[in-house]
Formats: sequence, structure tokens, C-alpha cells
Amino acid sequence: MAHFAKIENNIVTQVLVVHNHLEHRGADFLANDLGLAGTWVQTSYNNNFRKQYAAVGFTYDAVNDVFIAPQPYSSWSLDENFDWQPPTPMPTEGMWYWSEPEQAWLDANEL
Repeated sequence: MAHFAKIENNIVTQVLVVHNHLEHRGADFLANDLGLAGTWVQTSYNNNFRKQYAAVGFTYDAVNDVFIAPQPYSSWSLDENFDWQPPTPMPTEGMWYWSEPEQAWLDANEL
């Protein structure tokens, strides 16, 4: 099955499945045959193209032809691979969670 994301103002608002035999014209099928107006962009369930599988709330960057996940915290920034990065890297040992108010990784064992 092929998956297509509806894009409105660069935001994914819906993701629908199209049968494989219609994949080659999936966007046209959704917009014209089914009358689902809007811009439809194919997304890959296996992350084979457009960076990652689109979900509602993701952004579509048409210039780079990628789907970008929502920013998890306001302090995180988007890197050159379109992944969100924290202000400081997560420690490699143990279990950690990000605390936005403290702008730090906190030990999950101390909850």
C-alpha cells in the first residue's frame, strides 16, 4: 500500500492509504477521482524517501522534499539532517529525560 499526506500551509493534516496499483497516480487519484481537494505528497511507511513517514502535525519542507517532525521542545534546534537536537547531548549511559524548564537531561532513576 502507498501512503499520501495531505499538505495545507506546509503542515500534514491527513494521511491516507492508496492501493499499490494506483501508487503511480496516487495524488491525482485522491484529488481528482475521490474529490479530496488539496495537495497530496507521497510518504514512505518504511522511511525510504522524504526523510521519514509523515504524520498529522508534521511539516513538509518542499524545498528539501522532506517531512519534519514537530519540534519536541522550544529549546531544540533542527540540524542539517532535519532531526531535532537538544541544546546539550543526551548522556550515553543510563536512562535520561529532557527537562525543558531546567534545560537539562535528568536521571530517570531519580523520579
